[in-house]
Amino acid sequence: MTATTERPRPTTVAPPAPRREPHVPEQDGWARRPSWIRRRGRDLVWLLPVLALSAIVQAWNMAGSPQRIDDEGTYAAQAWAVANLGEITHYTYWYDHPPVGWLQISAYTTLTGAFARYDLAVLAAREAVLVATLVAAVLLWALARRVGLARVTATVAVAVFALSPLALQYHRTVYLDNVATPWLIAAFLLALSRRYQLAGFVGAAAAFGIAVLSKETYLLALPFLAWVMWRTADRATRRYTLSVSAALLTLVGLSYVALALVKGEVAPGSGRVSLWEGITYQLGSREGSGSVLVPGDLANAAAAQWWALDPVLIVLGTLAAVVALAVHRLRPFAALVVFLLAFMFRPGGYLPVPYVIVLLPFAALLVAGVGESAVRAWRGRAAGRVATTARRTASAAWIGVTAAAVVVAAPLWATQLRGFLLADLDAPMRQAQDWVVDNVPEDSRLLVDDAMWVDLVRSGFDRDDVIWFYKLDTDGAVIAQNPNGWADSDYIVTTDSIRTSGPDAPQIGQALENSTVVASFGQDDQQVDVRRIDAQGAPAAQQQADEAAIARSEVGRQLDANTAFDAPEEVATALADGRLDERAVLSLAQLASLGPVTVERLEALPGEQSQPFRSLVVADRDGQDRAATRQLLEDLGPAYGPEQVEDVDGGLRVTWSVPTGAALAR
Repeated sequence: MTATTERPRPTTVAPPAPRREPHVPEQDGWARRPSWIRRRGRDLVWLLPVLALSAIVQAWNMAGSPQRIDDEGTYAAQAWAVANLGEITHYTYWYDHPPVGWLQISAYTTLTGAFARYDLAVLAAREAVLVATLVAAVLLWALARRVGLARVTATVAVAVFALSPLALQYHRTVYLDNVATPWLIAAFLLALSRRYQLAGFVGAAAAFGIAVLSKETYLLALPFLAWVMWRTADRATRRYTLSVSAALLTLVGLSYVALALVKGEVAPGSGRVSLWEGITYQLGSREGSGSVLVPGDLANAAAAQWWALDPVLIVLGTLAAVVALAVHRLRPFAALVVFLLAFMFRPGGYLPVPYVIVLLPFAALLVAGVGESAVRAWRGRAAGRVATTARRTASAAWIGVTAAAVVVAAPLWATQLRGFLLADLDAPMRQAQDWVVDNVPEDSRLLVDDAMWVDLVRSGFDRDDVIWFYKLDTDGAVIAQNPNGWADSDYIVTTDSIRTSGPDAPQIGQALENSTVVASFGQDDQQVDVRRIDAQGAPAAQQQADEAAIARSEVGRQLDANTAFDAPEEVATALADGRLDERAVLSLAQLASLGPVTVERLEALPGEQSQPFRSLVVADRDGQDRAATRQLLEDLGPAYGPEQVEDVDGGLRVTWSVPTGAALAR
């Protein structure tokens, strides 16, 4: 009998029942936020302090420095016109720039009520570009991190970008470049996306399109954005993602053409502007700026202004761009900066003053990035390997250059930043503007710097009577409203912009030659003059002014000889020299005919130091109260009576309105 061994059958064991977790309700975005903050906490610790410092420095004394200029007044006026006039500009739009830049300013000022919060329209627009600069700073920090730079390096890049005197000068000014900059940085940031690459590339194309439609010169960055996208793109989907991005960018660009199509202004035509003329002007027919290297040329003047603000950043940024060509992760940005610098030296081209704005974020990125690479190499960690002796030597040299730059920059930045934070360079502009509002009749026609156009219109002057000086020679609608050209205007308010470019414009040149300064504020480049235009021409106006001065002298001497009149010696001298307004002389003579009258002093009104006095203080009369003297003055009527009589210690301050015609001094 054979014994057999029976194998035991495998037993089946039922798996344990799954443990039921307690139900946790889904958290909304607010509940999840703490976890996001925890994840980004270290980033925020580095970013927020430098961002807050940037905001404070940018906003502090924003109304005082720099002085408002014509260009930023134009963009502020265009943004104001969109919201308040329902028009794309305050004058004929002629396709000199795409409108997307000031449309963004208009959107911001409308949503925040900025124009209502500021007495000066340009300040509302400056607030908008301040916000754009802060957004650009955040995006620059993210871009630095995206290319692999450390948090401290990203923070240094933001500090250089936001706090350099060169950056502060131009970031505080309403230039379309400041609106375009965050979009350009966003385009590069999105172009470096590796997850959700199609969405990232599409976003990059859209952002770049908005940047170009905000300021057309940013189109120069397109080859370098394409380079970054090509390097980043997954090989398997590169053709598809790049094709979609290119198609979207083309559609965004064609939207500008669509605007011209809707308005019927693509091609030139009789009595109308056109997109074609705007493009050909910008690309070809526009007068060049000369050479950066030739003293006296506009390009040289622009570069000299940049250099005066911050030579350290210019030198260090240029060197960093050259060195960064050897750093793989920074190479596209270095090539962009090198190209933009080389582009400045092209012969016969036009160099816009704010051209430097597009260079600032990438120069800051390269200065910080090359510094980090140098430190890593010097410490013996270069791209994950031990650095060679030559590399460590070069890195030590760069660290030395950077340290020397910091030593030089510290006192320079301190001096420049102190000026931005404390100086009131815009005071002459405000004083001239207030003088016009207080002294010029609202039915007068004014030729002005565009920086005060919105403010004068809001103060009560008719829109058609406040003329941006540039348009008197270039805008058909304005020319039609002024058949006699400059002679149809009553005043011209001259700023550095008008003094610089006005003489080259026939009508403005004539207005300057045939006008008289009636009030002057400030000095040097900040000087602002209010000039009354002499429609009959300069020779005739000079003759009338001389005759008026002689007449004032004669009646002044007669008044001083009156025994009922008493005044200090300096007042008597002014009367003999014909330096007292003839209406004041006649009014004082009328008072003297009724009894003793004493003039304590003559007062030059702000800005009128070279003009005949039209304000004086009459001492209280013995035995007669002020009310009686006031009534006597008011009874003189509109021809000779004062504009204002106010109480002061010991008497009355009496002020007459601005004289007209031959009463002006020359």
